[in-house]
Parts: sequence; structure tokens; C-alpha cells
Amino acid sequence: MQSWSDTALPSVPGQGPPLRLYDTADRQVRPVTPGKKATMYVCGITPYDATHLGHAATYLTFDLVNRIWRDAGHDVHYVQNVTDVDDPLFERANRDGEDWIVLGMRETALFREDMEALRVLPPKDYIGAVESVNEVVELVEKFVASGAAYIVDDAEFPDVYFRADATEQFGYESGYDRATMEKFFAERGGDPDRVGKRNPLDALVWRAERPGEPSWPSPFGPGRPGWHIECAAIALNRIGSGFDVQGGGSDLIFPHHEFSAAHAESATGDRRFARHYVHTGMIGLDGEKMSKSRGNLVFVSKLRGEGVDPAAIRLGLLSGHYRQDRAWTDQVLEDAQSRLKVWREAAALGSAPSATDTVARLRQHLADDLDTPKALDALDGWARRAIEGGGSDAQAPGEFADAVDALLGISLSGDKTRKMVGDSGWI
Repeated sequence: MQSWSDTALPSVPGQGPPLRLYDTADRQVRPVTPGKKATMYVCGITPYDATHLGHAATYLTFDLVNRIWRDAGHDVHYVQNVTDVDDPLFERANRDGEDWIVLGMRETALFREDMEALRVLPPKDYIGAVESVNEVVELVEKFVASGAAYIVDDAEFPDVYFRADATEQFGYESGYDRATMEKFFAERGGDPDRVGKRNPLDALVWRAERPGEPSWPSPFGPGRPGWHIECAAIALNRIGSGFDVQGGGSDLIFPHHEFSAAHAESATGDRRFARHYVHTGMIGLDGEKMSKSRGNLVFVSKLRGEGVDPAAIRLGLLSGHYRQDRAWTDQVLEDAQSRLKVWREAAALGSAPSATDTVARLRQHLADDLDTPKALDALDGWARRAIEGGGSDAQAPGEFADAVDALLGISLSGDKTRKMVGDSGWI
């Protein structure tokens, strides 16, 4: 599947401290220690609707990780999937009388536009579930052969389920007790009451063909992949087991990330799928959880269509800490627009106070579990001093702008190449 255009990163003198991130499985902030090549897998969208700010906040978080690694000299292998075969996609297509393939392609294209506008660095591998069906079939075959999965006794729909107890370490990633697992499993795409399952928590890995649904051939009969196994297969075949960071929103901790890890660990025999599990908080709107059912989603493309600078959207989402559930409000956007204006004014000065210490503080705060609030405060302080008091360092404004660009992904020269939403024209 086609990714989006890359963005050249300015070279920033100096080097920051090693990155430390909160690990969900270990319940603590600890160092991330990649080798020369840093590897990361982040779960992508189910393309049945446009990119909302919750999606954007997640991808901006891991874009910061990508940028910090690149700033430290690592070669980054970043992988992201697209769940372009799933119930929500089919349901939306049926509701609107549209072909599910066309719907998925259109929303994926819009997602790419949104990511490019937000200057998110693209993944090296951008893989759709449709592209990975054969990989999923191979994994399911291994599970059935080893006894990690079983086919339900159902003549009409012989689905294949992965046993929740197939690995001894199941549950380590989330740390949830059984009651919490059961609650989230039922709420987040699980089917605890499916007749024929041996354990309510067993997860679907191959869904037998149903009328009106797409299907692919397999040794267990025609059908399509389950959700969690898709990510396990894609990651294992691109960056292998033991990669550096597995990322996504906090709503993916269980069951999605718990099971994708268990699937991979069952197949490889490894004790840990990813070396670091990192999750972002949820974005709300005016004090309420942002959700499809509430009808209060804020879409990136809609804001762009209204003429909002993507750099301001990015700044607004970075103004809160990535692990916190936080609200998007008109005030958040206004503050981001004001901050962006001040930074651009400071970056356009002919000279200013030295930016060396400010760049060092920016790196330090970002390396400390992506502490963007403190990082932005440090940059605010320099910008105010530069505008109000001036300075004699002619290189400082450019160094400031380069650091903000390379590490935060915000261009202070203005966005002169913004595309019209859903169009190939320029504005």
C-alpha cells in the first residue's frame, strides 16, 4: 500500500540524552535502547471515516519518537497497518450503499493527506490487512497445528479461535485482572458469548465466510482475518519479534495489543513481542469523550478545510502530555495559533539571543517521556526574549527554527504548499 511523502529534516547541532518512555507492561518510565536501527510498529486506522483528532494525537506522539531517534542518528524502520477488512468498514459501506473497497481506499487516501499536512513522517512499510491475508493464514495454520488455536464445532460458520491461555505470560502487557479483561473484551470488538468457544476470552483469528462478506481461501475454509492477528503477522514479517516500540491509543491496550503480542509470542516462542509498549491518552471535546456515537468527532480534514493551519493543529495536540486524557477546545486551538505566530515572529528576526541552551532543553524534555508541555514552555521563553529583548546571535533564529522543525515537526516558515482537502490543486 502506498504511504505518503517524506519530509526532509534539518540537521541540528548537538545531541540529546537517550529517550525514556513509559512502558505499559512494566508500569514505569524506562530507557528505550535501540541499536543502530530503531524499530517501531504503530497500529493504523480502520478506514471507514475521516481522521479525527484522537487518531492525529496518536500518530503525532510516535512521530516524535521517530524524530528523536533520527536526531540521535538511528536508522528508523517504522511500520504501520491499515485495517481495511473489518466490520465497521462493511457496516458503513452497507449503510451508505457503497462498495467497501471504494470506501476504504477513499478514507485511506484522505488519511494520507491529513498525515502529510500534519508533517508526520511516513512509515517505511504501510501495509493493508488485505495485503497480509496470506501471512495471517500461515500464522493460523501454525496455531492450529500447535494447539494454540481451535476450530469451533459449527457446521455453518467454523471460525478459528486463539486460546487465551496459549502463552504462559498472557496478561503481562495490560496487567489487567480477569474482570477488567472481560469488560474490555466485550466492549472492544470481542465476542465472549460466541457459542462453541472454550473460553470467553479466546480471540477470533479466522472468521469463516458469511453471506455478503469478502473472503479468501484457507486450509480451514474461506473467510477473513481476525483483528489482532493482522498486526502480529504484519509486524513479524517486517521487523520481527523483539522490536523497540509497539504503539497505539490506550484503548488498544486490551484486547488488541495483548492478543497481538500473544499471537506473535505463540508463533515464535519468544517471551515478549515488543521491548516497549507505549500508549497515548484519549482526546475529548469540551469535556466529553470524543466518539462516533456521541457525534462529536473533530476531523483533521474539516479543520484544514476551514483554513486552520495544520501546524496549529499539531501544536494544539502537543500542548498536553501524550499519556493524559485531554480535551480539545476552541481555547486550545486559539492558544496554539497564538504560540505559532510568536514562534514564527521570533524565527524571522535577523538576530536573537543564543538558542543553544533552549535547543538542549527541548531535547532534554522530549527525551523525558515526551514531555511536550515543558518543551513548549522552553521554546516560548526563548521566543519572548528574542522578540522583547533582541540579541546579537545572527544564527540563533535559524537554529531555533531548525530544532522546532526537526524535533517537533512544525515549520516556522509557514505552510506554502498546503493542498486543498481531497483535491490536487494548491492554495
